[in-house]
Amino acid sequence: MVVASLPQARAQLHLHHGGSYSSREAAIAAALSNLPENQTSVVILEGLPAGQDLLQPGPHLHIHRIAPGCFCCIGNISLRVTLNRTLRQKPAHIFLSIATDEHLDKFKASLLEAPYTELLEIVTSL
Repeated sequence: MVVASLPQARAQLHLHHGGSYSSREAAIAAALSNLPENQTSVVILEGLPAGQDLLQPGPHLHIHRIAPGCFCCIGNISLRVTLNRTLRQKPAHIFLSIATDEHLDKFKASLLEAPYTELLEIVTSL
């Protein structure tokens, strides 16, 4: 008997860009407060906080910080490694915060390539 596997749910990607680090982190914190607490979410933040962190890791919230720099200009290596590791955890939501919207279209295009098209669904871009 062959059992068909159920399709994997894609992680919902919430892309936040531009503005200050603290404003992006605050927007993500507000969005997280509207999600069910039992869903696993991952936050990937570009840059380092200027003050106290608003977000704290917990059982259903994983936080990764990436050094600042244009992802597409540095080859997306640090982001791809972090994103690939994150996707192995099968989170319901991924919040990705990038400092600038320079090259944003090129960056989004890279997320629409394999394997990300099967693993991610871009639901918001703020």
